[in-house]
Amino acid sequence: MGNSRGELKIFSGSSNPVLSQSICNTIRVPLGKAKLTRFSDGELFVEIQENVRGRDVFVIQSLCHPVNDHLVELLLMIDALKRASAGRITATIPYYGYARQDRKNAPRVPISAKLVADLISTAGAGRVVTMDLHAGQIQGFFNIPVDNLYASQVFFPFIKEEFMGQKLVVISPDAGGMPRARAYGKALNTNIAMIDKRRPAPNKTEVMHIVGNVEGDISIILDDMADTSGTLTEAAKALKEHGAKRVYAFCTHPVLSGSAVKRLHESCIEMAYFSDTIPLGPIAAECAKIKVMSVSDIFAQAIIGIHKDDSISKLFAIQH
Repeated sequence: MGNSRGELKIFSGSSNPVLSQSICNTIRVPLGKAKLTRFSDGELFVEIQENVRGRDVFVIQSLCHPVNDHLVELLLMIDALKRASAGRITATIPYYGYARQDRKNAPRVPISAKLVADLISTAGAGRVVTMDLHAGQIQGFFNIPVDNLYASQVFFPFIKEEFMGQKLVVISPDAGGMPRARAYGKALNTNIAMIDKRRPAPNKTEVMHIVGNVEGDISIILDDMADTSGTLTEAAKALKEHGAKRVYAFCTHPVLSGSAVKRLHESCIEMAYFSDTIPLGPIAAECAKIKVMSVSDIFAQAIIGIHKDDSISKLFAIQH
């Protein structure tokens, strides 16, 4: 599986070792050996324990909780690989942390998503592979190629098979998610609707009303992430109040902070489906309303395609 860039090597940070190993198993390459430890004062230490000179290296690391530790770990791994003369380094970031801070929406605040992009590029990454960015324009924050993959590759076939022949309506929890809802609605040949919501404070959502008709339908809520689950649970409540028959949620990134799992468990959502871009915590893993669908095959296909200089455009569209 080699090319002019050299042998393919995959290394994993500590944030999502299960997904990393699954990707390696799919590609049939061993996970690279790296030592990740801490000094007594908390400083992170990284050592790449095998030869990477001239190799085509992919570093897999989700920027999930604790996001700052995982970000610094990723930067140190990239720097170590660069100084070890790796041929090309691709930062493979299933969940891109700080993505919600993508614009200056108040005086004297940072654009953190741009700062993270600069840090990754400066560390030595030559390419980035990620999934379902909270804001697509973050790709433009980089001066290196960015491949933004979509969990729809696993969600859509499941929805199509699981709810075949039933009356569905695809729901966007906000205006920003309408392109995603339209794509699913067109592929499923079904109606779409939108939640008009107000956010009085960070992580607090108040649902105002539903734009569209959901009465008697099975509602499929689509979102890129669930953090506190406030949006999901309030949306589900509003949908039921407007006559929805049943409510399901499909979200790429299971951030699930604070009392998110408790909210989901107590909500009228029948089932919430997530990808494995972020590993579930012990409480979430025991929740009967949460199911995980793996995106390891999508990342494996992307890594193989990038390594071989083949097109990966098929990974950016919903598969009918």
